[in-house]
Amino acid sequence: MSDRTESSDEFQFETRAIHVGQKYREETGAVIPPVFLTSTFAMGNPEGFDYTRSGNPNFRNLQETLASLESAQFATVFASGVSAITAVVSTLKSGDLVIAEENIYGCTFRLFDQVFAKFGVSIEYIDFTNLEHGQKILEKKPALVWIESPTNPSLKVLDIAAISEFCKKAGSSLVVDNTFASSFIQKPLELGADLSLLSTTKYSNGHSDCLGGVVCSNSQVWQDKMIFAQKALGLQPAPFDCWLISRGLKTQALRMERHSENALAFATFLEQNTQANFVRYPFLSSHPQHDIAKKQMRGGSGIVTADLGMDLEATKQLLSHLKLFTLAESLGGIESLVCHPASMTHASIPKQVRESVGITDSLVRFSVGIEHVDDLIDDVRAAISEVNG
Repeated sequence: MSDRTESSDEFQFETRAIHVGQKYREETGAVIPPVFLTSTFAMGNPEGFDYTRSGNPNFRNLQETLASLESAQFATVFASGVSAITAVVSTLKSGDLVIAEENIYGCTFRLFDQVFAKFGVSIEYIDFTNLEHGQKILEKKPALVWIESPTNPSLKVLDIAAISEFCKKAGSSLVVDNTFASSFIQKPLELGADLSLLSTTKYSNGHSDCLGGVVCSNSQVWQDKMIFAQKALGLQPAPFDCWLISRGLKTQALRMERHSENALAFATFLEQNTQANFVRYPFLSSHPQHDIAKKQMRGGSGIVTADLGMDLEATKQLLSHLKLFTLAESLGGIESLVCHPASMTHASIPKQVRESVGITDSLVRFSVGIEHVDDLIDDVRAAISEVNG
């Protein structure tokens, strides 16, 4: 049972997702590697394992798969997306500056604002869709530049290659949160990023049944820092969660193609058949950064954001009438979810700051699943009819 694909890049994404990261099965002939539910290992074992906080066969398998799919030399897995963020930010020291995209994930904002600020790490937010702001990177030379693309929840698409050029000139490291795009849709490292970070809870796993995170890079220095953070800060994942994510990755390409197909049809319906003030989806021609999206993404992914033009009460009524879209945090699973960012994922951001970047009470984020899209459209159409009487 050969593992010759472990270091091979000759195969396409779909093949590598299935065949890379399949070690530790030779002794039994198992087609799928088992779950190693052990906290400790006998000293002197051939693979050098000692304690699961500092390594486990399931970690290594998942890391090899994710590194291959992200076009990275290295990947380090963590307990959640927030754990991965914590690992990166923990490498900073007092006095360091981070420049970040203004539309940032609420938990990332909270970490910077309420945790790392206490240790002397400062952060400035700018609108990275205006590349003139890239001059601030050259002027201030931050330790890190932190972006998401597409952003959460406004779905701004940022020109990763252009931003990376500013970072290289300034000697700053560029971190791209690739969660909303997924490894199948976008490759930040190929576009010049230093780190590609994902909440593997979302599209990597795809089944809403575990938590995970990963940081990928082509730098041995960054890899050493991530391995240290994984062990020293206790940010390691559970072996079974890694096994579940490894399983999910095997169907990621199929799922992302369906997510993208459904989301484009769903976004088109909202734009053409409702009273929405605006609909945002990267592959809609009306998207402000549509050309950039087509350049750096192979599909639009599965998130649609819309301002439905309703007040807060009507928006909540609409969400309560949906039957196939479950009102819930998170995204990226096979099932469709709907989120009200102002009261859910971004509630930790002050209202004034939230609204300044477009997160209003009427903004709704749809995570479009892989159900039949006609059923999803009918679900929303019926809910809108209920609200409108």
